[in-house]
Amino acid sequence: MRDILDVQKQLLPDLLEVLNKRYTVLQHIFLLGSVGRRTLAGALDMTERVLRSEVEFLKGQGLIETETSGMRISESGRELLEKLQPLIKEMLGLNELEKRIRDHFRLEQVVVVPGDSDSSLFAKKELGRAAALMLRKHVTKHDVIAVTGGSTMAEVAEHLSTTSALKGSLFVPARGGLGESVELQANMIASKMAKKTGGQYRLLHVPDHLREEAYQSLIQEPNIQEMMDVVRSSRIVIHGIGDAIVMAQRRKVDSETIDSLRGEGALAEAFGYYFNPDGKVVHKMPTVGLRLEDIQHCEVVIGVAGGKSKGAAVASVLKYGQEDILVTDEAAAVEMLNHMLS
Repeated sequence: MRDILDVQKQLLPDLLEVLNKRYTVLQHIFLLGSVGRRTLAGALDMTERVLRSEVEFLKGQGLIETETSGMRISESGRELLEKLQPLIKEMLGLNELEKRIRDHFRLEQVVVVPGDSDSSLFAKKELGRAAALMLRKHVTKHDVIAVTGGSTMAEVAEHLSTTSALKGSLFVPARGGLGESVELQANMIASKMAKKTGGQYRLLHVPDHLREEAYQSLIQEPNIQEMMDVVRSSRIVIHGIGDAIVMAQRRKVDSETIDSLRGEGALAEAFGYYFNPDGKVVHKMPTVGLRLEDIQHCEVVIGVAGGKSKGAAVASVLKYGQEDILVTDEAAAVEMLNHMLS
């Protein structure tokens, strides 16, 4: 495919540019579900006049449908997007990024989507869609699936739908709740995933960040112990990766600990563990939830994180060596590559 693309670039350079533009328009309509022309033009940073021409072409090809509420993708459009995805990834060099990251960190699979989730809502939506596809690919009936919180995982939940395997699954939070928006907490995301798929869910009604004495007291409670046995029986874990200092501040960690994390060079946070650039754990919070030793017994571990700002953080977690699958975006992947070469 690479040879064919190189020939096309030489003989028909405009062809690939037009292909990428129309793919992008179609992809945005797909991700938004139903959208008006003005909104779409703003999202694409395209004039309405130019967009009108592209929309008329796509409509004439039967790839989109127009309704009073706006444009939406047709079934033919969905099928075309799926067929075009490998070509677009090759055009953008994403396949090479995937291979280099997969080989360097010895992962089972890497999926890189276009864009930068830090600056593009659509890149984050595509990240969520790709992670949802990966979860559907690996789930089997009656699985226990542990999920973490955060805006990226909330986007994954948005793109889930019912399948026979997911309908028989049990979704559980991988850890207790943060002091943040309720809709971004692991409990809420686990319940939302269950509702979107027709599965079941159970909740963990404990704070995520506890003092040591409170933690030791809580884990002795029979109800908590029983729920933790369920969480630790998870076959699949799907989780986000955070920036160490940002996550510590969100958890309202004291300034002395934050200074210590900075001094240790902490880059990333996952499951309450803080990792330095070498992938070593430099700090652990007492949390009720999955521990790293529990994750070692899970069959499928899917990390989902994107945005240029998280590239180094993702690389540090991958160096620890727990992940099987990574779903990320182009901006984070490029930063990871820089991190790998440094």
